[in-house]
Amino acid sequence: MVTDPVGRFLAALDPEHRENVGSAPRGDQERLAAAWERELESDDELDTLDELSPPAAEAEAARRVLARDAG
Repeated sequence: MVTDPVGRFLAALDPEHRENVGSAPRGDQERLAAAWERELESDDELDTLDELSPPAAEAEAARRVLARDAG
């Protein structure tokens, strides 16, 4: 089981985004992972999803973070 935030964030991404983010500089990966953790902690909707499927909640939070970062 991956315990570092960047590794957990990368694991939550779909394969295409995992490859793109994985090749980014470590500082960018850490920034995105921190935003991902904040998203997981702060969104009540994700809390409900997390109760049903933790991997789905993590993937949804990762999708949101990448969408904000791209936009």
